[in-house]
Amino acid sequence: MSDLKLSLEEVRGLMDAFAASGLTRLKLKDGDFELSLGKERETVAAVPQPFQPVPAVERAAVSTPAAGFSETEGNIVKSPIVGTFYASPSPEKPAYVALGKKVGKGDVLFIIESMKLMNEVTSEYDGTVEKILVENGQPVEYGQPVMVIR
Repeated sequence: MSDLKLSLEEVRGLMDAFAASGLTRLKLKDGDFELSLGKERETVAAVPQPFQPVPAVERAAVSTPAAGFSETEGNIVKSPIVGTFYASPSPEKPAYVALGKKVGKGDVLFIIESMKLMNEVTSEYDGTVEKILVENGQPVEYGQPVMVIR
């Protein structure tokens, strides 16, 4: 036998609180007493925005993320994804590379964290790290220059 005694007013209060919450299911059970509430999730239809082309002047700026760097300065390593730049595998470990360090094809240069996944970025070039263009923990965009190897 249940010791839970709810008045009709209290049940209505529970129902109102449930309706105002983000919950979709609520089940309350005590002995023989059982209350089960449920509701469908609200769906919001995404309304596509009309296509608006980028003006040519802006497009040129966007298509050259390595602005200010030329191929004569070295090979530019760009972020392959949007995320957070990390120079080392963990805060207590040393950086993968430093200025002046020689690297070879396939060597890990840095990590980009994206959606809680750590993505190692490896070198496509043999050479020496000449510039590191971002700070540890800094957010980076897709295609953003991160490092220069000469």
